[in-house]
Amino acid sequence: MPAHPLDDALRDLLPRLRRFALWLTRDLSSADDLVQATLERALSRWSSRREEASLRSWLFAILYRQFLDGRRRAQRHAWLLGRLRTEEDEPQAPSAEREAVAQAMLQAFGRLNPEQRSLLLWVTVEGLSYQEVAQILDVPIGTVMSRLSRARAALRRLGEGETTHPSLRVLK
Repeated sequence: MPAHPLDDALRDLLPRLRRFALWLTRDLSSADDLVQATLERALSRWSSRREEASLRSWLFAILYRQFLDGRRRAQRHAWLLGRLRTEEDEPQAPSAEREAVAQAMLQAFGRLNPEQRSLLLWVTVEGLSYQEVAQILDVPIGTVMSRLSRARAALRRLGEGETTHPSLRVLK
């Protein structure tokens, strides 16, 4: 019996969805739960899907909104999402300079807020266009570009060892 084209498309997207969920949740079992909830929601709402929207961006949008909803629910119930790692838990950086820089950038990436991590992952890792990301977030493409610019700048600052403190202005 031949497989349904939708089955093949979903099977091809599973690793990408799982990778994205893992970066958002930073926990393997939570990431798997998020992907499962995403697929359940997508299949239950299949009839409401717009035909012109790509399946990939539609699923990423569902996954991201599922993550945000879960985070809001967790905050309402005073449940902390994720784990805090101490410096003792951090892996030792290899002695090679290149490995140290890569490790520092990964740590900096992990310190970005989820919205900034999401944007960078969608555009740089998943290869989504700005238009697709704009559809996922339901914002204008210019907003995506400015948020992406701020996310890249924040990653650069964190990678260089700067801490993020809000700038203060003196008002007279």
